[in-house]
Amino acid sequence: MQILNTFDPATTEIMINRIDKIKPDTLPQWGKMNAPQMLAHLNVAYAIAYGDMEAKYNPIAKFMLKLLVKNIVVGDKPYSKNSRTAPAFLIADEREFEKEKSRLIEYIKKTESNGTSYFEGKESASFGKLTAKEWSNMFSKHLDHHLTQFGV
Repeated sequence: MQILNTFDPATTEIMINRIDKIKPDTLPQWGKMNAPQMLAHLNVAYAIAYGDMEAKYNPIAKFMLKLLVKNIVVGDKPYSKNSRTAPAFLIADEREFEKEKSRLIEYIKKTESNGTSYFEGKESASFGKLTAKEWSNMFSKHLDHHLTQFGV
């Protein structure tokens, strides 16, 4: 898997085309989420990044996340199947497919539009300050992981 640049319009187009192939009843190749839940799950990362959702960690937890998880999340290796997720990202209730899909596409477009200057040195609730490349890796890897999970 090549990690795509989240700030590149071509990446936005690729991701939206993949998302458009998912239907409300598309089944995952692994995992427990249905398609609307998966879209809602993807929205969490953007909602936290843009301050639309709060995720607070005590200093010890944040230190441990930086030490043990940061490189997995923002590094250059893809996520493995059935990876553990943070509690804020767990979606157990039913969600409205079209609402979550539209929201995700808007977040993807907003991220491309804001570009590297918006994200360079931006504070992550989990990992502290990240480079624009680390933000891009995180968004791109997360999208690719779950779109692949749903066969697109």
